[in-house]
Amino acid sequence: MRANYSAPSRSSMNVIGYDVIALTHTLTGKLAADLTAPIPLPLPFPTPATLRILRRCNIFLTDAATNHRIPQLQAQYDIIAARPTDERTLQQACASLDIDLISLDLTQRFEKHFKFPMLGTAIARGVKIELCYSQALLSSDPVAKRNLISNAVQLIRVTRGRGLLFSSEAKHVLGIRAPSDIMNLASVWGLGHERGKDGLTREPRSVVEFARLKRTSYRGVVDVVYGGEKPAPEEKKEKPAHKTPKNQQNQKTQKEQNQTQTQTQKRKADSIESTPVQSKEEKPMSKRAMKRLKKEQEAQQKAAA
Repeated sequence: MRANYSAPSRSSMNVIGYDVIALTHTLTGKLAADLTAPIPLPLPFPTPATLRILRRCNIFLTDAATNHRIPQLQAQYDIIAARPTDERTLQQACASLDIDLISLDLTQRFEKHFKFPMLGTAIARGVKIELCYSQALLSSDPVAKRNLISNAVQLIRVTRGRGLLFSSEAKHVLGIRAPSDIMNLASVWGLGHERGKDGLTREPRSVVEFARLKRTSYRGVVDVVYGGEKPAPEEKKEKPAHKTPKNQQNQKTQKEQNQTQTQTQKRKADSIESTPVQSKEEKPMSKRAMKRLKKEQEAQQKAAA
């Protein structure tokens, strides 16, 4: 729902059953360098505790080449709505613009009929179509009322009742109606009672939550929440000396023994006769050598006898 700053409208909307309203700021022409929202937070007037107030920006699309700065408005407003003025800007809003709502001025007569492929692209992207009903109640121009009813019926028929939400676009209290009255009006226009209820409850809620996710999450998937404060860094304790296991100790001692053996087994310097010097340590005789030596001794004894 949209409303102005007047206190009677806020209190009356809270009484008739609305708990969320949006204060709208309208931008026309080329976007200025300063995109700060003129609606202050917190608001300078008292509000009921059960009433949630959102900030909404309504942009009139006149030139398709000057709409590249629209994503910069998401940090300042809760909802970004676009109002196309011709078929070219409507096609751009449905296909590529990063907005939350498409709000059409249903009191004017459009040159061509609405087409489902174009509006279906917007609905598939999560962009909803807004139907404003206050002009049908307060306008004194019968042509504007007739155009609004015919355009609303055509939108309901083309979209098959999907992706539609209702808003008042009210500038004073007389343009606001209760939710039950709006559901009855939707059923008169050809939308069922259940779809009319969704246009006041589920669809507006999805618009608000989807816009919040775009502001506070990464690509609408990973929500950035408060995870608490970081714990204080703990003092690093000195680690005890690392003890080498027994296997590593055995491997080290075995390597040392191998190194000493290779060093002792190396050849020593050759003597003058170019013969290698034998090691002092005598090797033990084998059994075959002992038998041969014994036979030689016996032979020498027999020869001596």
